[in-house]
Amino acid sequence: MQTTATPGVATPGIFTGQFWLLSLSSFLFFASFNMLIPELPTYLTSMGGAEYKGFIISLFTLTAGLSRPFSGRLTDRIGRIPVMAFGSLVCFVCGFLYPVFITVVPFLLLRLGHGFSTGFKPTGTAAYIADIVPAHRRGEALGVYGMSVSIGAALGPAIGSWIAAVFSLNALFYTSSFLAFLSIGILINMKETLKNPARLSWEAFRITRKDVFEPRVLPPSLVVFLTYFSFGAVLTLIPDFSDSLGLRNHGLYFLVYTLTSLFIRLVAGRVSDRYGRVEVVVVGCINLIVAMLCTGFATSPVLFFTGAVFFGFATGILSPILTAWTVDLSEEDGRGRAMATMYISMEAGIGLGAYLAAAIFANEIARLPLAFSVMAALGLTALVYSVVILKMNRKNDAI
Repeated sequence: MQTTATPGVATPGIFTGQFWLLSLSSFLFFASFNMLIPELPTYLTSMGGAEYKGFIISLFTLTAGLSRPFSGRLTDRIGRIPVMAFGSLVCFVCGFLYPVFITVVPFLLLRLGHGFSTGFKPTGTAAYIADIVPAHRRGEALGVYGMSVSIGAALGPAIGSWIAAVFSLNALFYTSSFLAFLSIGILINMKETLKNPARLSWEAFRITRKDVFEPRVLPPSLVVFLTYFSFGAVLTLIPDFSDSLGLRNHGLYFLVYTLTSLFIRLVAGRVSDRYGRVEVVVVGCINLIVAMLCTGFATSPVLFFTGAVFFGFATGILSPILTAWTVDLSEEDGRGRAMATMYISMEAGIGLGAYLAAAIFANEIARLPLAFSVMAALGLTALVYSVVILKMNRKNDAI
């Protein structure tokens, strides 16, 4: 789908003060919970729960996915900012609870609760951006915004591993809480964009089937589901993979792929605004397949980080473009619901990917190539589906 400006109409600015405040808040939010990820598998193993590594991400994404219909409904009723603030508040509270929950079952329950954070914050954020950015520059805006997310997601794991090594795991957890607290403080000073927000009531939590699934956004949601299996695998397996290659800092792979995604996000957004979302998604799927194969069959840090570079290209393309494609297909008064549908697909993909990857891996290094090959196959499925959608769109345009 190509989006263009209306001739003779001045193009509104997209990089406003509100936009940068939102980006800063999201940078702190994503750094907050991502900085924990590289150290949690080792932390769980120290409790005697090595066989439950797949649940670290799966439980987190399960709650995130289940909460999406509620966050979408609340976003469209009580406002974008309260929903975003609640997501950051969850991160703030959980950071203080990790040092207390030091046995396997309480730890896994805390991971379940921590998932509410990403179940709420990104949903409200996506709707907020859609409110303040004109449609024909949506891809560009999401690309620029995505850079703040990428920087947070990149620096978080690398800094988190450093804090845990130099200070302690408890220092890492408290730092995570502090960043979430700053994220909340920024949101308080932002202007609500929802017109005539309602007061919070029990009616706002009454979920219907329409709140769970928006059929208008099925195509991008399905691609999200298939491609984010790989993300779940990366989050779960990279710490052990890093150890097998002699890399002590478990966050380096995350740092490389996220920094790589920074530039490509901006370029991909502008290209999709001009030439179409699906065309760019196809390129993203190809990069994802290459990334999974390079990573899975890496026997040296060079090939390992080559896989990280291609994964950065893939995520830098797919994340903002799939979000923009979803917003393009949504109705103005149902953006929260549409984003919730896409994010449910995302969380399902991440959670199932983490669980499937851990099950295939089974704590045996020799099985890592098989785990990543399965992720590449799912990426290939997304590629084929995207090509079919692209051909259908071109056929309809020709009629």
